[in-house]
Amino acid sequence: MKAMVLNKLCEIQENNTPLELMDIAIPDIRENEILIKVSTCGVCHTELDEIEGRTPPPQLPVVLGHQVIGTISKLGGATDSFSINDRVGVAWIFSACGNCRFCLAGKENLCINFKATGRDANGGYAEYMAINAHFAYNIPDYFSDAEAAPLLCAGAVGYRSLQLTGLQNGQRVGLTGFGASGHLVLSMVQYKYPDTDIFVFARNIKEREFALDLGAVWAGDTREHAPHKLDCIIDTTPAWMPIVEALANLDAGGRLVINAIRKENDKESLSKLDYPQHLWLEKEVKSVANITRQDVIEFLDLAAEMKLKPEIQTYPLDQANVALVELKQGKIHGAKVLKLT
Repeated sequence: MKAMVLNKLCEIQENNTPLELMDIAIPDIRENEILIKVSTCGVCHTELDEIEGRTPPPQLPVVLGHQVIGTISKLGGATDSFSINDRVGVAWIFSACGNCRFCLAGKENLCINFKATGRDANGGYAEYMAINAHFAYNIPDYFSDAEAAPLLCAGAVGYRSLQLTGLQNGQRVGLTGFGASGHLVLSMVQYKYPDTDIFVFARNIKEREFALDLGAVWAGDTREHAPHKLDCIIDTTPAWMPIVEALANLDAGGRLVINAIRKENDKESLSKLDYPQHLWLEKEVKSVANITRQDVIEFLDLAAEMKLKPEIQTYPLDQANVALVELKQGKIHGAKVLKLT
């Protein structure tokens, strides 16, 4: 099968190609697994972190991709929850132990043996992938394959982030960074909290214009101050500077939820963190760690209910490097998706 394979960690630049198009074997499946013929796979900022070495190191060589949509082409013997040709999706959570205190409490995202799709096991930048059937999800008919792919990470982790804010209808919410996840969260807020004003902080004018077009009441640069203090803010950026600026925009008792797997090293921005200005008055900071299966299930149901369709840009599989470079350069309008069929 064709696959875009990461063989070594490196910095993503316009003149290099971190992923190599290769022919590799179609994976064998175990008794409880399914084989998926991949049709689309979303491109995520986490893949930039993997390639450039900011996440726990992937098992090289590895096939990236954790926003996978496809149809089942083969079933393991003990798998009875799906049928051949069912359309399914795979998210960031590839597996967890199922037995630890976190797994037993429905918090398998915190499992010490958590494995990530496209990092600890081959993902969806390939024509086929295998996964335990417990970590695959039925996809609502409302979405096309390309529309469904970003829902499995940008959407699901955005949903978890929004849940963690504790937002109540009528409060003010901020979104720092406005890519694949940000624009989906904005739509969720509008649907679930219709009296809530949304303020967006983004690094380029196109992102800010996009946010205003979607209904944000205000959009400014990441370093700007919003016209009002905010009750909660969700950060989806890879940098520390937006964290410091977001804390300055929080109201007393407000909560900042950081939706990022890693932050780039930036001692200069951290040196500007000032306790009275940024943290005093019972402000909170909470991180998002992965997602649970229940997050994915609940979000897919919500997305179908509210008829949420992400803005997408599509690329053929062999253009994955182009999509990654554009993502790093901030050339974002919604979500980027690889189309294999």
